[in-house]
Amino acid sequence: MFHYQIPRRKSRQIRVGNVLVGGDAPISVQTMTNTETCDVAATVEQIRRSAKAGADIVRVSVPSMEAAEAFGEIKKQSPVPLVTDIHFDYKIALRVAELGADCLRINPGNIGREDRVRAVVGSARDHGISIRIGVNAGSLEKDLQQKYGEPTPEALVESALRHIEILDRLNFPDFKVSLKASDVFTTVEAYKLLAGQIEQPLHLGITEAGGLRSGSVKSAVGLGLLLAQGIGDTLRVSLAADVAEEVKVGFDILKSLHLRQKGINIIACPTCSRQEFDVIKTVNALEERLEDVTEHLDVAVIGCVVNGPGEAKAAHLGVTGGSPNLLLYVDGQPGDKLKPETVVDELEQRIRAKIAAMKKTSH
Repeated sequence: MFHYQIPRRKSRQIRVGNVLVGGDAPISVQTMTNTETCDVAATVEQIRRSAKAGADIVRVSVPSMEAAEAFGEIKKQSPVPLVTDIHFDYKIALRVAELGADCLRINPGNIGREDRVRAVVGSARDHGISIRIGVNAGSLEKDLQQKYGEPTPEALVESALRHIEILDRLNFPDFKVSLKASDVFTTVEAYKLLAGQIEQPLHLGITEAGGLRSGSVKSAVGLGLLLAQGIGDTLRVSLAADVAEEVKVGFDILKSLHLRQKGINIIACPTCSRQEFDVIKTVNALEERLEDVTEHLDVAVIGCVVNGPGEAKAAHLGVTGGSPNLLLYVDGQPGDKLKPETVVDELEQRIRAKIAAMKKTSH
């Protein structure tokens, strides 16, 4: 199967805990908790579910000193690196740095006096913590709102450059930048404008993208436009949906562009009257059963013999419609016949067996 490889923008590599961001590191997928941070148990449970879905990094909002202390307990139990989301209060940034934050999401220009900025940057340097500058169209500085009249790409970039200038002046290069708007074109143009001006990695996202369906589509279009041009080192799909869904959609976007292969890649036909078994039911059942699989495998599920053999031959495993039984392909070769009523069980067993064999071979 032909695999086009997108040449990526060269960027400085930074570290978020044990996850490398930028350079030649894989594009990482993030999400953000929406629990009350002071509820340690609920927040940890959500982080663990996100990690199980594949999240490389999780962001946690820390709006108060009480939440900062709770974060310390959360960090002890987290299976993945944590980014702390902080606005304005530099003391919170100093405290979470002490408690093990892996990255500070805080805009230097919003902290206040020079001594406070120096204190936060100095703490990040001492603890080996990176910083994320996060510019959002909904919270642009008032003078930029007046200058541009609305959140234009140029306004987002000018805001980012203000914060970047502070970190440059303090000789702190280990940061990443995000420029998020809810409008696809505003976001895409802003990232394109900034990409050629700095060497730091870029965190992609379409902010407030919407619900699961509409937000996934908007994010796929916006992030896809950037990723296809080699722009982007880490991403979050912002959905008004379960956090695990953000992670799944993020990986689906990367998989579609051959930028990251993680989990089962199901190639399925949209179905028509030619289908000789229930493709939609089969695909839904397989996706649910195989959510725990992180290894990459292409699996084709095609309802008839028109396109079925071609697609199945190109996959690691494939099943095509047939009468009375379905035909299984393994590594491009026709194999056993499967009964329609047991195809889900059979495919799951074959997939898991093939993954086990691949693991054994790789060792």
